[in-house]
Amino acid sequence: MDSPAAPRSRRTAFLLSQLGALASSRFAERTREIGLTPSDAGVLRLIGRTPGLSQRALADRFGAVPSRVVSLVDSLQARGLVERERSSTDRRTYELRLTAEGAQVMRQLREIAEAHEAELLAPLTGEQSAQLGSLLARLAAANALDLDLHRETGHEDHAR
Repeated sequence: MDSPAAPRSRRTAFLLSQLGALASSRFAERTREIGLTPSDAGVLRLIGRTPGLSQRALADRFGAVPSRVVSLVDSLQARGLVERERSSTDRRTYELRLTAEGAQVMRQLREIAEAHEAELLAPLTGEQSAQLGSLLARLAAANALDLDLHRETGHEDHAR
């Protein structure tokens, strides 16, 4: 029996999981409309934020095997969104940068992300939305999650 002082579980972890799955699914639908997977979007976002990032550093950041990242970058390069350039400091590595077209796609992704978030948070007031964001960031940090990307990228099916 629960003691009066102990709060009853509201299945918060389950609800977070359900909302996370819903948010991921809807984001995937939106990125698919512009010919990208969520993995593509994550790679583009990270390269856009850190131009000159090496493929190895990208793989480490995503927690993915390097061969997985190489295939993602190959695909983005073939579509003209990313370019590889030999490092001037280490000729064994390639530095990654967005092309002009890649930067344009990033602008589209930003608009998609803003619309996605607005739709998902529409039932909340601005104050509630800010509070939720703060609480989720605190939980993510306490669980050593990277606030900028999904660590599951290396496991996603990339079939086209």
